[in-house]
Order: sequence, then C-alpha cells, then structure tokens
Amino acid sequence: MITGSIESAGRLDKALAEATGLSRARVQGLIEEGRVDVAGKTVTSASAKVAAGAAFRIILAAAMPAAAQPEDIPLVIAFEDQHLIVVDKPAGMVVHPAVGNITGTLVNALLHHCRGNLSGINGVARPGIVHRIDKDTSGLLVVAKSDAAHEGLAAQFAAHTVHRRYIAVCAGHPSAAEGTIDARVGRSDADRKKMTVLPNNSSRGKSAITHYKVIQRLDEAAQIECRLETGRTHQVRVHCASIGHPLLGDPAYGRTPRQLRPLLERLGFARQALHAAELGFQHPLTGEMVQFRSNLPQDMAELIDQLSGSDR
Repeated sequence: MITGSIESAGRLDKALAEATGLSRARVQGLIEEGRVDVAGKTVTSASAKVAAGAAFRIILAAAMPAAAQPEDIPLVIAFEDQHLIVVDKPAGMVVHPAVGNITGTLVNALLHHCRGNLSGINGVARPGIVHRIDKDTSGLLVVAKSDAAHEGLAAQFAAHTVHRRYIAVCAGHPSAAEGTIDARVGRSDADRKKMTVLPNNSSRGKSAITHYKVIQRLDEAAQIECRLETGRTHQVRVHCASIGHPLLGDPAYGRTPRQLRPLLERLGFARQALHAAELGFQHPLTGEMVQFRSNLPQDMAELIDQLSGSDR
C-alpha cells in the first residue's frame, strides 16, 4: 500500500505518478481496478482534477513473478504460422497470469508450445496477448508471435475491423428477434470487480456496441448470436443483462431462472453460456483476409439440446 498527499494540483493520474514514482500507465490501471482512494473515496477517473494536499491511498496488487513460466498444457490450435497463432480456448482456462492464477494459464501453455517466441509488447506476464476472453468463456482468440504482428492486430482491434461472432444462451426470449445494444460499459461503483452499463454521456467507461440475433427459441431461454463492434470487458454479458436477458450460468450478471436451475445443476453447467465461435481479420504480415470457426463445446451443445427438448 502507498499513502501520501498530492503535491501539486492537476490531473489525477499525473499528480499520483509524481507523488509515488509509479508510471502514469500503472496509475491508470490501478484506478481502473478500483485500487485508488483520494480523500477517503474510491476514484474512477484518471483524468479527474485533484487539489494539492489531498490525501491518497493506493492498494497495490500482490507482486507477480518476473515472467510467466512455460508449462506443457495441451492446446487446440486453429491456425499457426511464424507470425501468429489462433487458439481454441476451453472454458475454465485463464488467458494470462494474474494474482490467484499464476500457473495453468494460456500464456503458460503458449510459452511452452511456441518455445518462448511470443511478442514482447505486453511484457513478460502477458507475452503475445492482443485481446482476451473471460476464463469461463470458450472459443477463439489470436496471439501474436512477433511485435510486428502484435502491432498490426492491435490496430485492427482498435479500428473495430476484427470480425467476432459469439454464440450464447440467454434467459428468456428477447422481445425483438434481432437488434443492436449501444450502451457504454465501465467499472461498477458498487462492485469494482464487475462492469456495468453507464449513461452514454458519461466521462467514464467506453462506448460498446453489440449486434444480436435470436437463432432459436428454447424453453425459458434463447440461443443467440452476438456480433461485436467493440470488445469491452464482459461486453456480451453486461449488454445481455442490461436488456433483461442475462446469460445462463453467469455468476456475476444475472440469476438463472428458477425453473431452469435443476437442469443446469443436473448438467453440471456452472459457467456463463458464451462461446467465441468465429474470428476473422486481415493477416498483419501477408494482408490476406482470414477467418476461423469453432464448434460449440460439448457442455453448451448439451445445454441447448436439453432446452430445445431434443433429448427428452
């Protein structure tokens, strides 16, 4: 923990960096994680103005190892060349090491598989990681082996030109069979580990757009596809919950309807019903347009079968 007082008035992240010796990027990350208090209140905006003399407290995360370690963990590879690798991640696997998940991550597996040949842009704890999907979301993500590939992929994600299609199972039946959810997403004040929908004129959070379409009406649920224009943390989960149709099994953003709980318990389905089924982009080195598809994992396929009555 770091405590002290602001030395000179101005923008919060800059003032804290000057007062603590931390980089502005590190301070911004700590603010985003809800680890910074000023004058006894948790702050949410790195750009907020702060007065000289204001007391602050920064709660640092536990120290991480200097570098992730290679581990011989089996991977399902959808594509690989000298520049990048596309992985079909199982549910339950964390993407990169963090406090509480230092081993067994996708990065640990990739370091072994790629013999350490991953982009260094995101540092030793997250080598090659251009984007992420949640621990309990399954499906496709691309990892950069070289810095050139990383920069090219990151530019496409920033420009929202990467094709991402998810399959999900939500509670209830959306009143519109298809539509667009355009709602800003940011950190929740009530629980800093969760995200929430914010007013679109808010200075916090980031704009987020999800296009959805009902594929199949199920018993008290629906199978939907979601195409992402943006890729915010927990975007599909937060957006679906915001329109009253949270994903089945999601422990953070909604409750499974009472009538469906016995089925999920019988199936042992204890994760958000979300799968990254398609991923497409322009290869950053060859310029070729590439697209990859992943079949539904067994647990989601069985859940959909049961909810459609096909196995009854």
